Amino acid sequence: MRTTQIGYIIIILIICHSPLFSQQNVSIHAEKQPAAEVFRQIATQSGLIIYYNPANVDSLIVTLSCTDTQPIEAMQQILEGSHLQVFPFANKYLFVLKDQKLITSLPDNFFKSSRIGEEKSNFATVLNKQKEQKATSENKVYTIGDASTPRSGTIKLSGHMTDFRTGEPVVGAVIYIENPTIAATTDAFGFYTLLLPAGRHNLQIKGIGLKDTQRQVMLNSNGQLDIELEEQVYSLKEVTITSDRIANVRSNTLGVERVNLKEIKNVPTVFGEKDVIRIVMMLPGVKAVGEASSGFNVRGGSTDQNLILFNDGTIYNPTHLFGLFSAFNADLVKDIELYKSSIPAKYGGRISSVLEINGREGNKKKFTGSASLGLLTSRITLEGPIGKKTSFIAGGRTTYSDWLLNLLPEKSGYKDGKAGFYDVNLIVDHKFSDKDNLYASGYYSHDHFYFDSNERYSYTNANGSLKWRHVFPNRMTGTFTGGYDHYDYLTKTEENPAEAYRLRFGINQIFGKLDFTYYLNEKHTVDFGGGTTYYRLNPGENLPNHPESLVAPDKLQTEQAIETYLYLADRWEINDQLSVSAGLRYMMFNSMGPRTYSLYDPTLLPSEGTETETKTINVFRAFKTYHAPEIRLSARYAFGDDFSVKAGFNTLQQNIHKLSNTTIMSPTDTWKLSDTNIKPQKGMQVAAGLYKNFMGNSIETSIEAYYKAIKDYLDYRSGAQLTMNHHIETDVISTQGKAYGMEFMVKKTQGKLNGWISYSYSRTQLRQHDARISNPINDGNWYPADYDKPHEVKLAGNYKFTQRYSFSLNCDYSTGRPVTLPISKFSYAGGEFVYYSERNQYRIPDFFRMDIAFNIEPSHKLTLLTHSTFSIGVYNVTGRKNAYSVYYISEEGKLQGYKMAIFGAPIPYLSYNIKF
Repeated sequence: MRTTQIGYIIIILIICHSPLFSQQNVSIHAEKQPAAEVFRQIATQSGLIIYYNPANVDSLIVTLSCTDTQPIEAMQQILEGSHLQVFPFANKYLFVLKDQKLITSLPDNFFKSSRIGEEKSNFATVLNKQKEQKATSENKVYTIGDASTPRSGTIKLSGHMTDFRTGEPVVGAVIYIENPTIAATTDAFGFYTLLLPAGRHNLQIKGIGLKDTQRQVMLNSNGQLDIELEEQVYSLKEVTITSDRIANVRSNTLGVERVNLKEIKNVPTVFGEKDVIRIVMMLPGVKAVGEASSGFNVRGGSTDQNLILFNDGTIYNPTHLFGLFSAFNADLVKDIELYKSSIPAKYGGRISSVLEINGREGNKKKFTGSASLGLLTSRITLEGPIGKKTSFIAGGRTTYSDWLLNLLPEKSGYKDGKAGFYDVNLIVDHKFSDKDNLYASGYYSHDHFYFDSNERYSYTNANGSLKWRHVFPNRMTGTFTGGYDHYDYLTKTEENPAEAYRLRFGINQIFGKLDFTYYLNEKHTVDFGGGTTYYRLNPGENLPNHPESLVAPDKLQTEQAIETYLYLADRWEINDQLSVSAGLRYMMFNSMGPRTYSLYDPTLLPSEGTETETKTINVFRAFKTYHAPEIRLSARYAFGDDFSVKAGFNTLQQNIHKLSNTTIMSPTDTWKLSDTNIKPQKGMQVAAGLYKNFMGNSIETSIEAYYKAIKDYLDYRSGAQLTMNHHIETDVISTQGKAYGMEFMVKKTQGKLNGWISYSYSRTQLRQHDARISNPINDGNWYPADYDKPHEVKLAGNYKFTQRYSFSLNCDYSTGRPVTLPISKFSYAGGEFVYYSERNQYRIPDFFRMDIAFNIEPSHKLTLLTHSTFSIGVYNVTGRKNAYSVYYISEEGKLQGYKMAIFGAPIPYLSYNIKF
């Protein structure tokens, strides 16, 4: 007896059927109808029960005309010429089998001992194969666990959701039952875990860009159900409720923005390059000090107070080419999450926000690729399977932007300059079993530029990480991650041998972390774990760059530190209306030797004259320790499925500081670790919001208010030297900060018209509140920070004329940032001096920019070998000369003010993309 026949019968018996009660002849008149529909008609008229596998007949189209015909004859006519056969059984059933026969009797000697073990072994093999099948049907009831020994109480159901077409994991999909309401969301790897009562359930599944679907399950004991999902192709008038809109109201988190790459592919950007960071800057509460500026400010924080993660690796400079492009190849990005508030307890190290960028996994079913050609950049991406359990995705970008600098006028000083960058990515994932997955990620980028033949600049980002995800028994999952991060910059001169030098800065960090999730019961989900990071900084070295150079070698002391943390958090679903998340993270930061450092009179500001002692640590041990608890608390009260109120509170601590005299992130910025004289920055934020969905959850709205307090933020004294300073503590001052504001947002992510519009009112102020400062800025009163921009309106919209043609529009308005201006001049002791206003008392002109794009999507013909996408657009369509900064030049004895604009004219672009 063939075990495949037995297994097939077992599978068939649980697939969809049409029950009826008495056998009669049938009359069928079908013209090009699906076979399943004709089967239903035969079952209805005959009273027979017909068993079949929908996957075997989904492409079978039937034309049949018969009158008063026996059901078996009608079925044989339908299946003639196919690989399917029909078999009657017990005068009540018809089985439709593919390349199989129906065995209705046991073979001879079946019950002899020599055969029993063999048959049981084979039979068990068939059952195991059955368990490995993925849930693809909405009609089939999937049995989880052993039906012969069912359990009562709560059952753990876990699994993996993947894209039916590519095999990639589906992130952020919601799977839930309605009565009682129990839901879960797939994590960054596509895994989910539900705790459900034993018995039969109808699982509802929704996701961004996915077809809403359901799966039927019978839960007998703990088990796994892997699910394949299909993409949704929307008609022009169709609006589908997705998981993201449900989560907007039902989740505990506030101040969190999640963006799927599919939502940003048509957003106009400069020169047509898809840009992750530019999309982040279009979100409410996120600001930039000017056009094409690198870095961003979140809810009143400075640019160094944002933790930017790409596949768990820290990115210290997130832009290329002076801020024109982000450091991330959008073709390899799956989604992005920006935490402005409700920062999970597993994250820390920055006091303003966390930007988590997750890379895609490669196509697990076939080899594919894509390429793009733009005015300044080109990129290529390749992906596909390696065997049955491994996949990869690799991509690279480069630029040819020198022609742009050649268009600048001679007086700019940049016409003869050159600039370029490249970056490469590789992501590999391997599935050892249903319980073990391994992920490896690597990233490298390099920028170089110069504006004359003498001085040259370059900087590099590099990251590598290895992650293992394991599913433990007893409702627990764990992720083990280790990696290495690197950032450096180099400035060098070569033209004049006597003055040739090499100025270098570098930061390296090695990290490891453990993250666990324990599903205690249907009301409590516990997250816990910990990690450590080892920092090693080269704060600066200035060395001769030629044998004849007269530059004296100078090198700052290497800085080392170890940062360790533990965390515990609980998500408590008290009832359908009230939910609370509470977490505690405990951080310890140790500054490590070898190191020589100075101590100063605590009643005076550190300076050369107030130094009291010098200490030397000759071994690798801690000489200064900072430790503190960090609180994470949020709550949600839902008045229904479309309206909720949320509130949150968190505290954070930051042990690494950016040293820069600019308000943006510059390639020549250096970083400084906390030590005896530089305290960690501390932040506290309280926030609350209202979340309401309209029109059947198709439009989501939110209003959030926040207040943030900042302590020990580094400001600089007049004339501060930030580069190659052996005693940087003598040139910095600890400053207090506060930020507050409100954010309004209306968002529509699906349908013919989609996008979002937001308005933000926010203020960010600083003050030097230290009694040791003899002449504090603004007399010790609050003054606006350099990135304080009270009013901001943002619009990102896309209108689809057809499935292939769409129009996109961006609008961005904001108050001009504050500046300090010369307001008069005076003569003293035979010299002429300029008198300046109070710090940041005035503002540059307001900012406004509008971008448009017309997009042509690829043909939907699946038989084509390649699919092309065109995007034609104009960046800054109004040609507004937005002021990036203002400066003054003395002309004929008068100070004449000028404003500098980065893009003072409309910039048309054409982008061409091809997939194969």
